[in-house]
Amino acid sequence: MPRMSPTERRDAIIEAALTVALRKGFGSTTVRDVAAELGCSSGLIHHYFESMDDVLAAAFDQAAGRELASIEVAMAATDDPIAKLTAFFASYGRGDQDWAFQLWLDAWAEAGRKPALGATSRRINVGWQRLLASAIVAGVDSGTFACPDPDATAWRMLSLLDGLALQIVAHGSVVPREVSVEWSIAATEDELGIARGTLPRLNAVAAAETAAAGVAAVAAVATR
Repeated sequence: MPRMSPTERRDAIIEAALTVALRKGFGSTTVRDVAAELGCSSGLIHHYFESMDDVLAAAFDQAAGRELASIEVAMAATDDPIAKLTAFFASYGRGDQDWAFQLWLDAWAEAGRKPALGATSRRINVGWQRLLASAIVAGVDSGTFACPDPDATAWRMLSLLDGLALQIVAHGSVVPREVSVEWSIAATEDELGIARGTLPRLNAVAAAETAAAGVAAVAAVATR
């Protein structure tokens, strides 16, 4: 292996563990697997991490934490509570994020047997709930939403979204993606006391984003 700083070496171990976990799942990923992926000895893994549980927790933290941070940035870009929720739901409607839901499925399955992984998945899951609750509170404060208990509503909505998302990953043909997100959006509108159709549907959001990208491309050509 090339010479690395301790931080670079630790990051490389985490990346290798994530690569293996995406391929084999958290439950089947071993120290030997990670060492083989990285091209190092198992002893090097143990030098940086006390247990395989710690390795997997760090790998999950990197992937799931990065995903949460990106949605947080998207939601923070607007003060409109409707737009905040639209950004939140959009993260569930993207087919290129199925790998992330598979990681969550694996993490939840192993959480009871791996304390470090369980604690990490719980912390990030609470982060998603707080992000959703903050958007609901913003809507209540502005008079857009009528919701007596934003925290409870956020947990119910997150549970519905996650449950349907995992159904898509595990049994893709049972509930179409667009239908599952539509159910979640409609249920959220009911919870927030707003009319059905108030929150943009993801097909409309995707069409708008495509149109905006087209306009930007034309503008870029015109300025050359």
